[in-house]
Amino acid sequence: MKYIDEFRQHDLAQQLAQRIVQTAHPDRHYRLMEFCGGHTHAIFRYGVQDLMPANVEFIHGPGCPVCVLPTGRIDNAIQLVEQRDVILCTYADLVRVPATGRNSLLKAKAGGADIRMVYSTQDVLKIARDNPERQVVFFAIGFETTTPPTAVTIKQAQAEGLKNFSVFCNHVLTPAAMQAILDAPVPVAIDAFLGPSHVSTVIGSRPYEVFAEQYGKPIVIAGFEPLDVMQSALMLIHQINEGRHEVENEYSRAVTRDGNQKAQALTAEVLELRPQFEWRGLGLIPDSALKLKAAYADFDAEQRFEMPAIRASDVKGCECPAILRGAKKPQDCKLLGTVCTPENPMGSCMVSSEGACAAYWSYGRLRDNASRV
Repeated sequence: MKYIDEFRQHDLAQQLAQRIVQTAHPDRHYRLMEFCGGHTHAIFRYGVQDLMPANVEFIHGPGCPVCVLPTGRIDNAIQLVEQRDVILCTYADLVRVPATGRNSLLKAKAGGADIRMVYSTQDVLKIARDNPERQVVFFAIGFETTTPPTAVTIKQAQAEGLKNFSVFCNHVLTPAAMQAILDAPVPVAIDAFLGPSHVSTVIGSRPYEVFAEQYGKPIVIAGFEPLDVMQSALMLIHQINEGRHEVENEYSRAVTRDGNQKAQALTAEVLELRPQFEWRGLGLIPDSALKLKAAYADFDAEQRFEMPAIRASDVKGCECPAILRGAKKPQDCKLLGTVCTPENPMGSCMVSSEGACAAYWSYGRLRDNASRV
């Protein structure tokens, strides 16, 4: 397939690997945070880390929207669907994430709650139309990539006069999380960032320029394929060697500097910044999430059902919060591969298709490979 097969060629990967070995200075360590969970899975699915010299390290970041959703928001959704006669709709990854007391949306569904997994926001509108006597709530999550479809759905519901539809909005913003990592009281040692792919198709590369300028961190917007990741790593190594800190765009076939301005305008029309929002692993971050504007308040589930803020703790011993901020890796968690498995997840990083722990489990990376170059 075009733009896929070309970026998975074995010979080119070997050539890139040799260039990286030749370019990386043997007397220094390169710590590259791949912000997106899709990059983490590409790195381990295709053995990219094994092609790197020992002094080039990938650090896993918080780029998994299911993973960073705090436990309290899932508790909110469970309370809503169990205490009121509502239909709760959401994407599949979310239903298995542990909530307080090892509960989950999946367990609530097994107990009789009406929770439905959907593939798109249009599925939710259809459910609302088909069940006019029931309240239908869309548990909306995701970074900037999935935010425009939520905005479209809200506008469409308003145009149709759907009185039984509302949104529990949990959309979060990538640049705010990047800043929180850089401003952390105990910062993680990071030399450079692989910028997210899909998010950047929407917001463009411009929002990352402040981090390159003010924090002196090189950033390369990287595609999802293995050759994308390797080329982006090489570009970052060149920047570090040369003392540069710029935003470069390896994923130019999909990302521009200004992004998708129509999607941005649509989001800005319907949604606005929250003063602060809790992220799993990163805590409360100002201006890091979105909520519905006053003009669309009738479709805001938090106002319709008066949902209180809940602060909840993660499962004891689960290192998911530290993994999400790059302070630890999955193999540092004592629960990984023992009590924490995909069938019995202790934390969100093992559940999501973009989670770092799920990547380690799926591709046999429970232990570091000692035979690297």
